[in-house]
Amino acid sequence: MKKVYILILLFISFFTLSTCSASREYTISEELLMSENVDDNYRAYYEIFLGAFSDSDKDGIGDFEGLINRLDYLNDGDDDSGKSLGIEGIWLMPIMPSPSYHKYDVMNYMDIDSKYGTLEDFSNFIQAADSRGIKVIIDLVLNHTSDQHPWFKAARKAAIDGDFENKYLNYYTIVDVNEKESNKVYYQLHDNLYYEGNFSSSMPELNMDNPDVKSEVIDIVTFWYDLGVHGFRLDAAKYVYLHNEDKNIEFWNWFMSECRKIKSDTYVVGEVWSGDTEIIDYYESFNNFDFGMSQSLGVVTSVAKNIDDVNWYVAYLNRYRNLVTNTNAAAILTPFISNHDMNRAAGYLNVDERTMHNAASLYILTYGNPFIYYGEEIGMKGSRGTENTDANRRLAMLWGDRDTVEDPFGSTYNSDYQINGTVKSQVKDETSLYNHYKKLLMLRKANPEIARGTYTILDFTNYTTFGGFLSTYQNSTVGVFHNIGDSDLTIDMSNYTTFTLSTVQGFVGEGLASLEGQILTISANTSVIVK
Repeated sequence: MKKVYILILLFISFFTLSTCSASREYTISEELLMSENVDDNYRAYYEIFLGAFSDSDKDGIGDFEGLINRLDYLNDGDDDSGKSLGIEGIWLMPIMPSPSYHKYDVMNYMDIDSKYGTLEDFSNFIQAADSRGIKVIIDLVLNHTSDQHPWFKAARKAAIDGDFENKYLNYYTIVDVNEKESNKVYYQLHDNLYYEGNFSSSMPELNMDNPDVKSEVIDIVTFWYDLGVHGFRLDAAKYVYLHNEDKNIEFWNWFMSECRKIKSDTYVVGEVWSGDTEIIDYYESFNNFDFGMSQSLGVVTSVAKNIDDVNWYVAYLNRYRNLVTNTNAAAILTPFISNHDMNRAAGYLNVDERTMHNAASLYILTYGNPFIYYGEEIGMKGSRGTENTDANRRLAMLWGDRDTVEDPFGSTYNSDYQINGTVKSQVKDETSLYNHYKKLLMLRKANPEIARGTYTILDFTNYTTFGGFLSTYQNSTVGVFHNIGDSDLTIDMSNYTTFTLSTVQGFVGEGLASLEGQILTISANTSVIVK
């Protein structure tokens, strides 16, 4: 474990009110914080749709060279510079050859889509990320392939030719017309043969009961581990055996065992888009996205909007984590508020009213590995809209410079998704959402107890917009407290805990936080870390 000191600039806001208007004056407070660079799998990740991120060759499509050019924005490798967002991991949405813009229908598991670059470009990106301490995971779509994949083409040809000994017929879930199950979706392969395709006719589903397919899977993950990826995001993990959770978990346990044989410290996170109870079961195999925290009806939004109180949120987190760790003691929770399949958070969390800021504070300053969707940190908007297309949720990153990246094919969103500004307009604005995210990530890294520690729940019975917890890691304890209300608060902490608070480690939000003895004073819409 290596200890380094990082200089964090905490931008502090003050309010001056008059009967006619409100004005805001800003100063900068410099606090020297100690950061422990713990070499484990706890990291803040950033999800990227490469095709809409940054374009290096001016064809309108994002690519690996463009991403390399933007790495310093994400993490310049220098904790002391204070110039980058501060993410520590990247999740790349599908990058393999595919006929679609989104690339969730793979034609070749061991190559890069030519629109994004080459395998050499990918290797250059991995090297550049490694030099900055960024771990990379990639989307792995194993439930189905493209109908343009050579395996499926061979299976179709074999069916037409009557070559029923062809091994590729057994690569997919192919049944006789009389064997179709009523709760699954099938499409005709040829004559009386049908293949399972629960997502689309162009996405035939693989047969994971076939040892040959499992051997292919091992070859695929070995290929990408050899290229330097740290792990995978598993798409549609509960659909491998639709409506059969036991077989799904059995398969993924096998998968994780094989992955750890190749890379013992791999980090894998699965998409099980379900309620908390079903998600917890899959933690037996791998880490999971915690969908209950996300979207407009998720627990983070309900608290950020003061529908539920902060104490309820902290209790939920503690209860949920205990359920997860009872299933797998080594599990790492994965909080997030939005991703590429969801309406963007800034559409239902208002930036000007700071509900977006408060939501970020709530989910980033908690257990596990927060995942930030690209553009979330600048308040990008995007929803399916009346056209009902996910392309509207995957719009071009708003750099505000001469980047030529364009919105993906099929998008129809209008210009109001730019309403909260661009990277260029926010980086130098001390009050911007971008700088709020940057401060959160700095505080999170400087205090490893937040992500890794054991919670002590404090019951602030008399408050609804204030709450928090103590978190202990390796005999060090910090307190994380949020005031997401519109009023400043002064609280005698000795009424709520016997733990002695001594130092303000840092704070982020609309105002100030200070500690005098055990009296904590915290401004509205502000979060504080104390030790």
